[in-house]
Amino acid sequence: MRILHTADWHLGKNLEGRSRLDEQELFLEDFVKIVEENNPDLVLIAGDIYDSANPSARAEKLFYDTLKRISGQGKRITVVIAGNHDNPQRLVAATPLAMDHGIIMVGTPKTVISPGRYGQHQVTESNEGYVEIDLGAERAVILTIPFPSEKRLNEVLYGDMDTDEQRLLTYGDRMKQLFTSLEGHFREDTVNLIVSHLFVMNSVEGGSERSIQLGGSYIVGGDIFPEKAQYIALGHIHKPQVVPGNHIARYSGAPLQYHRGEEIYQKQVLLVDVSAHGEAKITSIPLKQYKPIEVWRCKSVTDAISLCQDNAEKVCWVYLEIETGRAILEDEIKQMKQLKEDILEIHPIFPETQREEGEYRFRERPFHELFQEFYLHERGVPAPEETMEVLLGLLGKDVEHETDQT
Repeated sequence: MRILHTADWHLGKNLEGRSRLDEQELFLEDFVKIVEENNPDLVLIAGDIYDSANPSARAEKLFYDTLKRISGQGKRITVVIAGNHDNPQRLVAATPLAMDHGIIMVGTPKTVISPGRYGQHQVTESNEGYVEIDLGAERAVILTIPFPSEKRLNEVLYGDMDTDEQRLLTYGDRMKQLFTSLEGHFREDTVNLIVSHLFVMNSVEGGSERSIQLGGSYIVGGDIFPEKAQYIALGHIHKPQVVPGNHIARYSGAPLQYHRGEEIYQKQVLLVDVSAHGEAKITSIPLKQYKPIEVWRCKSVTDAISLCQDNAEKVCWVYLEIETGRAILEDEIKQMKQLKEDILEIHPIFPETQREEGEYRFRERPFHELFQEFYLHERGVPAPEETMEVLLGLLGKDVEHETDQT
């Protein structure tokens, strides 16, 4: 059986207020080509289809048009689960029409897929959290766990939490309990798969994920997954990676660079070949970046203006960092933005903020800038927006004023 794994499309996402839909449309065109060239039996889309619970008409049209094209008139099965950005009810609203194209949509961990014909294949058995599919030559059992919020997880486990001790289990323990209860559906004669949208401990964030794991409440260990699973397709983390301690659990990552810091990662989708009893062979298929993020570091305002002029026609999003001993003048900012219209941020680097003998020395600057630099230095990725909002809220600061950029 051949499987194609992708996730975190975030259709409709903006970058510093700039639309990414044109780039997303180009990605989806190439994704259709990848499907046609590699001819998978099964496509797994592991959540965060949209960036908002209320996506635009264009974002929804892109999604449904793509699903129709990759289905091959029902030739292959496509399984879509909701992520934390998606509205589960809205995502699965088209299920009756999607069945004809072999598309299975799962909104919450309690969703039960109706048995029957999906495109050219058959769903032979299903219940909360799993589906069994007859693909002709082979059968697959897929544990389907869309984003499991505390409320949704408790709804699934309510009947199993009979004692106070069980009700006090951590989120990770309850997730392990859920997967243990579902593992019995795996069989020796089926390809056994998991598709889920969650945050596994020690996974490295790409920077643009919504930090639902703030404070640790939604973090799980890599040991929660059943040993009988042959491949685990995950969504939520935007950096492509193998889950620490579990080599068959993979984050395909987001297809585009959605945040500063993601420019260092090669974006991908994952191709998986696996049979019943067999070990999965996993291949990364690299993706293009149609308008990549770049960080330009300049020694002076004059150098920055010159760089903008020399690269005026270059297709990229730009963060400008300029070493300077003074404030950058409004006319200079205007000149740079006229030369290079895709500048997202101009950030002055003052001598006092340079690292010196392993330490940082700071001058009077806004708190959010100091924290952002500290976070980036310590973790290697920018602080997520939600982290900043919570932190500034706790400190009683004006979020909009503090996070206003140059």
